[in-house]
Amino acid sequence: MDTIQNPEYFKGRGAQVNTHNKFAAQRYVAEHIEGLDEEFLENSNTQLIEENPKKIISVNDSPDLRMGYSMNPYQGCEHGCIYCYARNAHEYWGYSAGLDFERKIIVKRNAATVLERQFNARSYKPQPIMLSGNTDCYQPVERKLGITRAILQVLLRYRHPVSIISKNNLILRDLDILSQLAGLGLVHVAISLNSLDESLRQKMEPRTVTAKGRLNVIQRLSDAGIPVMVMCAPIIPGLNSNEVPQVIEAAAHHGASGAGYTIVRLNGAIGELFTDWVHKAYPDRAEKVLHGIAACHGGKLNDSRWGTRMKGEGHEAESIRQLFKLSVRQYLGDRSLPQLRLDLFAPKGGKQLDLF
Repeated sequence: MDTIQNPEYFKGRGAQVNTHNKFAAQRYVAEHIEGLDEEFLENSNTQLIEENPKKIISVNDSPDLRMGYSMNPYQGCEHGCIYCYARNAHEYWGYSAGLDFERKIIVKRNAATVLERQFNARSYKPQPIMLSGNTDCYQPVERKLGITRAILQVLLRYRHPVSIISKNNLILRDLDILSQLAGLGLVHVAISLNSLDESLRQKMEPRTVTAKGRLNVIQRLSDAGIPVMVMCAPIIPGLNSNEVPQVIEAAAHHGASGAGYTIVRLNGAIGELFTDWVHKAYPDRAEKVLHGIAACHGGKLNDSRWGTRMKGEGHEAESIRQLFKLSVRQYLGDRSLPQLRLDLFAPKGGKQLDLF
């Protein structure tokens, strides 16, 4: 790992280092005490990188995921969540999973146009699309670019089902479209919330909305008739695992109709990043946290096994599972999200129907 010998904690960033990209032949190192490495070491501003994909819908073959399709208008994420599994994907673009992931954001301005083109293909068969399956489609740059809003407009025009996951209150900007989709049975929203501790959030998810803000989002969506659930993810033993009941109770009181969870796993470069971060952010309990994570994944920080990677195994994972189940039963009862409809899909955006 390319350790940055900098006494300052990078406030406003989750990662504190730029890990080596395993696909790169060269690596950056901090060698010059005279300051020649300053540009590399500094917490620089966010950079937007344009990408024009030919396809925007990805097909998921993982048995651990409910959605067969996913769509990501952005790669990289300014939210800076230290545990984010999407960090590893940044290496495929030639960047580090560390600070680069948070400050080099790949944007797909043509996403809505490409989506419509894929919908119009004769071979296309509708399935619910997860928006986004990788990085947050409502991350800060969306306020300026509006790519996600343009995608929602296409989804509404084509009557296509979508499931959205986010932790940003910017989603409330699109209540008008989401309400129309909900009226047709075409949308679910999951709001990610894994802690009510503001101090923990500021360190672990530095550029995200507060827990109070996310609970307000759940309430506003619910009041607008939009099916919404809380996603307690990821649960991290020794950091936020004790908060599961409080998070679900709060979400239930604000109108959530369901809940889900995952246990953190630290695959690839994320293991190095998280280990570095937890020793800096919580030096007094860093080893306990790391041991707790490993206890859920067969003694390792990483886990790629189908069926166990998301929920873990062993005593620690089972305790979390039982706590989650009991909390859901107590606070959510028999609430559930309605099934997304597939029978309303309108090829050519409804233009064929207009002929009649």
